[in-house]
Amino acid sequence: MKTIDNFIKKPLLALAILAVLIIPYSCTDDEPITSLTEKVEAEEEKEIVEVKEINYVLTELATGAALKGANGLDISIDGNLYIGSVLGLEIVVMNKENGTIINRIGREMGVNGADDVVFGPDGSLYWTDILIGEVGKMTPEGVVTKQFVAPGVNPINFSPEGRLFVALDFLGDGLYELDPDLIEPPRPIVVATPENPFPLGFLNAFDFCSDGRLYGPLFAAGLVIRVDVGNPGDPVSTDPFGDGIAEVVATGFEHPAAAKFDSNEVLHVVDQTGEVFKININTGEKTLFTTLDRGLDNLTFDEDDALYMTNNDLGWVAEILPSGAARTISPGGMVAPQGLAVLTGSDNQDALFVADQYSLIELNAVNGEQENIYRGYLIPGEGDLTTPQNVSADGNNLIISAWFGGLVQVWDPQANMILESYAMGAPIDVIRFKDDLIVSDLGLGGVVWASDNSMILPIDNATVFAPGGLATDGETVWVADWGTGLVWQIDFEGNIPSTPFPIASDLMNPEGLALDLQGNLLVVETGASRLSKIDLATGEVTTIVEGLELSDPGLEGFPPTWGFDGVAVGSTGAIYISGGGANVVYRVTQE
Repeated sequence: MKTIDNFIKKPLLALAILAVLIIPYSCTDDEPITSLTEKVEAEEEKEIVEVKEINYVLTELATGAALKGANGLDISIDGNLYIGSVLGLEIVVMNKENGTIINRIGREMGVNGADDVVFGPDGSLYWTDILIGEVGKMTPEGVVTKQFVAPGVNPINFSPEGRLFVALDFLGDGLYELDPDLIEPPRPIVVATPENPFPLGFLNAFDFCSDGRLYGPLFAAGLVIRVDVGNPGDPVSTDPFGDGIAEVVATGFEHPAAAKFDSNEVLHVVDQTGEVFKININTGEKTLFTTLDRGLDNLTFDEDDALYMTNNDLGWVAEILPSGAARTISPGGMVAPQGLAVLTGSDNQDALFVADQYSLIELNAVNGEQENIYRGYLIPGEGDLTTPQNVSADGNNLIISAWFGGLVQVWDPQANMILESYAMGAPIDVIRFKDDLIVSDLGLGGVVWASDNSMILPIDNATVFAPGGLATDGETVWVADWGTGLVWQIDFEGNIPSTPFPIASDLMNPEGLALDLQGNLLVVETGASRLSKIDLATGEVTTIVEGLELSDPGLEGFPPTWGFDGVAVGSTGAIYISGGGANVVYRVTQE
């Protein structure tokens, strides 16, 4: 079954950057939330000739889901849902009847991107932090224990006998048994080798049957399999299908993400297409149970066989009724608004595009209503969008970038077509400049040309640490450095950059940059929760609005911007800001 390797090898090359990315880093017409009056005084020959008051009004243009993506889930003894959120770096405790959020267990308790969760026989909560490769355990008394397994640790479940198992996805491949106390070293069951780097094909959320075997989906290969997990002391497998410890149960899925049994041992499988199947594990026959939104992630049954399900792309949580209908518990929406771009149509109406991690969302720039949604793919096929983390305007086209996928794409929204694609390292932002693209890329070590990766502004860990947001007027490029609080200005002769110099300093974790209609440089200061503007003639920095709910910094070893907080300007001068902390898009106007 080594042919499974062919399903996944090529798309995963872009994800390899996460294994080595270790870099040190020193909205609607509602009532205004915040307003700030700024006095602008112009002086000629030491006499004040004009005093102009500008009143900025901040509103929420659009509001997203309560969860920043909903991943693995389980039900505690008290009947509440515990839901992992990789993007939110938390586990959300939710009332399964009405969706009330009871608690958020976050980084302060050692939760650093929970992808799957399960309760153990003693009532302890276990979770997998996929990005840093750790498994966590919290006892009913609140004592937390962590154990490193490997990057990509994802599904987790117990056998009926109380044995604990995990597998690797996306950042690795394999299957392990763990000591439930997280003390003894993990027991490898299936491991990757250079000759067979994907021996399984990303075994995702799984469950045990009474026959003693583990049943689960292969996300990248489109299969459902069963595995004989063996016993301590058994030899490690590098070819589980050749060795006979794994076999295919059912085929024909796109990206199956989870498989769980109900009390009658009917296997239910969710596919990220939105389809939910019931599988006869003896014959492999699959029956379509229901079709929901794309982006399904995981499922669980309670003691009464009520079925609960999560959607990662849209962040919703629902109970799936016996009819197949979804009873929404927590509604979906934007899960991680990040980069923003405005395109003005032939009717002179602005469309606001939001990079929302798993989707590119088009909003009406006036009323915030969603007009289109374009799905991104964790493992993009030919012509597919990557997972959008940033976006910038390029004439009538858009430029999409994703540090997680290591890709930059130029995309025609009218034709829904990829026009250009560049394999990068860890691109944070990208802009069109003359006949090329300029990319801030932490994986490649600075600000580079997309065409040949030649360096424009290198990370030297002395004056440049973490370049992120970019802006240009077509002749000059500005670069925000999250790590130093500097904004660099780079002038060009043709395509030859001059020596960069700082145009502004002492900013607090600057991210998104954009030019306003008056030629000022707008900057999102995530460390200060505000939007500021830089007078490019003087370097003076003034505050426009503050009190924004922006994204938290990222995990150590990953881009510090994490969920990039972007800014864009419309044709009328309206300013749009992504508020990743609250899953909102703000709009700033002048009274």
